Amino acid sequence: MLINLVPEFLSVLAAGDPFAAYRRYYAEHQPVLEAYWRNYIIDPESPQADEILRRTLSAQRRDLYDLLEHVDVERIAADALSRCEEQFAIDRPADLYLMIGVGGANAGELVVGGRGIGFVCLEHFTGRPNAETYGLGLSPELLPLWIGHEMAHTVRYTSRDSRSELARLIFEARGNYDYWTTGGQATLLELLVNEGLAVAGAREIAPGFETREYLGYGSHQYRRMRALEAFLRQHLAVDLDRTGLGYRLRYLAGGTSPESRTLAGKTIPERAGYYLGLRLVEPLVEDLGIAAALRASAADCLAADQRQRDARSA
Repeated sequence: MLINLVPEFLSVLAAGDPFAAYRRYYAEHQPVLEAYWRNYIIDPESPQADEILRRTLSAQRRDLYDLLEHVDVERIAADALSRCEEQFAIDRPADLYLMIGVGGANAGELVVGGRGIGFVCLEHFTGRPNAETYGLGLSPELLPLWIGHEMAHTVRYTSRDSRSELARLIFEARGNYDYWTTGGQATLLELLVNEGLAVAGAREIAPGFETREYLGYGSHQYRRMRALEAFLRQHLAVDLDRTGLGYRLRYLAGGTSPESRTLAGKTIPERAGYYLGLRLVEPLVEDLGIAAALRASAADCLAADQRQRDARSA
């Protein structure tokens, strides 16, 4: 289901007391917005939350209003969601939220009460960077790509047929996903495969972009990742079965320190795991198609990758 929260957020901005209006808006959609805050921003009950919210509500948003005036983002999102439902064979209730965020996340995934949720924050897709909203200046043409990425996650997390380790962890957490807790319990292999499959899913839903755009890389980082692939594969092997939030931060998070990304004496690029994950899952996606691959175990992905490499070296 497509749920558009943007009109309600704009009403919050236009209210006489936007801070109080946001609190009412938050209460109306609390299960989803609380999960969004806790996973991607900060604990909404912390002292810093009020300052983040005040800064959000006072930001100038001319770029956002221009986007909404000239681009039918709801139609773009609806079309992309329809393609996800068909190509991913979505078999459990899942929602896509169009919203305005309060921080740096341009898109993300959640599971709340067993229901998969993808969201995109439109302030990042106006085509113009905006320091006051942290807007990244991404083109609105990229919206289907990001929607495909996030909805692919919801399939892996909630499908009846998913053999994902993350699906098991979410089930054990009573149908709720937590970036920090769940991410700290999953193996590094599962985390890499999870993001690699989401990148592959985005490529199926929104074909025609450069590979680096599906990965969220600039040209320089993409070239560097290709050059580092053999080194990273060699040194990753001993860590693939290990768990711990540090692995997620090292390979999959942005904004981390160079020290936290040091591997065998080299500082690896931020979010290197997206490239590595894509390369790991490509053979299985080629063999089975994206719908089946999204539900496969991480071990199946690793085995398909190994078979392909063995065939090339034979």
